[in-house]
Amino acid sequence: GCQKLKQLLSFAIGGLLGDVFLHLLPEAWALSGSLAGKHNHYMTQGLWVIIGLLAFLLLEKLFPDQDSHEDRLSDSDMNSNSAVHKQSNSVFSGKAVVSLRNGHHADSWKSSKQESLPQRSEKIKTSGYLNLLANCIDNFTHGLAVAGSFLVSKKVGFLTTFAILLHEIPHEVGDFAILLRAGFDRWSAARMQLSTALVGVLGACFALCAQSPKGTENATAWVLPFTSGGFLYIALVNVVPDLLEETSLRHSLLQILLIFCGVAVMALLTVIID
Repeated sequence: GCQKLKQLLSFAIGGLLGDVFLHLLPEAWALSGSLAGKHNHYMTQGLWVIIGLLAFLLLEKLFPDQDSHEDRLSDSDMNSNSAVHKQSNSVFSGKAVVSLRNGHHADSWKSSKQESLPQRSEKIKTSGYLNLLANCIDNFTHGLAVAGSFLVSKKVGFLTTFAILLHEIPHEVGDFAILLRAGFDRWSAARMQLSTALVGVLGACFALCAQSPKGTENATAWVLPFTSGGFLYIALVNVVPDLLEETSLRHSLLQILLIFCGVAVMALLTVIID
């Protein structure tokens, strides 16, 4: 349902914001804190966050949604023909009432709506592919972290793996909601989530080829802020505008509460993991 999806999206926003500000960026700052010239590294990571935001903006500009363009065209056509429709309704009001009583207009409107819904569901919004790209990069860094921790010791490796799995559960739930919003059906969204998780194997292979935790730290020093910028773009630019369309005060308060719940879950998991 529309309201349930919006509630799940609200939790997704909180999860993404909590993941960025309570997990990804603090981990990037911790990595840069061990390096020389802390101030310069903090500025560099801030630049990588901005680069991530602008990169996702550029990708969405390069691959715009076709349905939004068609909606703008249909809106302009409706505005240009509104005066004609008003005049025709005033002149032929009697015929309109008779036809509505007979059910012809209602049936034709329902049939056209039923035909347009499957056509819209087949279109996948660019935000869905952007979310998959951000997840691929995020899972790549998780593969780096897991393999790099196993290079230190088995104990550290298992603890890191458990921490990442625990941390990713609410994040993946939110990503699933974002994919549903973008036009994926449930099975397609689940398959895409599984395929992005396999990118973590590539990250682990990269870390094993580097043969040192130091090499993985140098890679994640810029990957984590870049991923943070991508998640911020998805949460604040793609998902929040859908929630702003809500007019009901009760539903709006519930959505805000769910955003706080998403952040609280990420904060609780971060405290447990640490």
